[in-house]
Amino acid sequence: MGTGGRLVGVGVGPGDPELVTVKAVRRLREADAVIVPVLAGGEPGRAEATVRAHVDAARIERAVFALNDRGGVSERRARAWDEAARAVLRHFDAGAATVAFATIGDPNVYSTFTYLAQTVREAAPETEVETVPGVTAMQDLAARAGRVLVEGSEPLTLMPATGGLERLRSALDSDATVVAYKFGRFAPQVAGAVRESGRGDDAVYGARLGLPDEHIAPLRELNGADLPYLSTLIAPARRHGRRGGKL
Repeated sequence: MGTGGRLVGVGVGPGDPELVTVKAVRRLREADAVIVPVLAGGEPGRAEATVRAHVDAARIERAVFALNDRGGVSERRARAWDEAARAVLRHFDAGAATVAFATIGDPNVYSTFTYLAQTVREAAPETEVETVPGVTAMQDLAARAGRVLVEGSEPLTLMPATGGLERLRSALDSDATVVAYKFGRFAPQVAGAVRESGRGDDAVYGARLGLPDEHIAPLRELNGADLPYLSTLIAPARRHGRRGGKL
């Protein structure tokens, strides 16, 4: 193996098929093969469910990724990257000019695509890599929950909850709107930190965005129920109601 083609990371949004861009649909349909990440080979993932609304299922291939592994570059995670890269190169060797990889959200925001592209390029340096941006979970949640992400001179801090509570607390002490991804596993601790910061009344969370069983609610209603790994929290910056007060 080693003959490169074009590898396209396509952001397919947070889960709602209607939030896939026109360009993303076109690039998926033009590709010779479409690879989607899943947790297990026998069941569709969120990206696949979204892609199926726009692309013939026969053209979709699943790649198993250790999406919820802990502890950095685990053996299982590294093996998954290698196996997915081999799948891409196999399509190139079979004559494919373009292989698309569909990723939830945006391919340049905490995406598995980053590691896949790096692995493919190490094996086939001549591979061209392209990305198509997608709507992110924080944008979808902000729109659905009626929360303004940032206004005026406010900064925006985006972080994974897997980075640790101290980093989250530090961000909450700032004047930024704070968005936490992947907080489902740490929901009680994250909720506690947000409440301690004084932002509990305005904070919202969303789980399974865009899916039939999605759940969006104020953080104060979090009742200890299990949340999926890919849950999103928004803790808006402190505002005082005066129009243009942050300009």
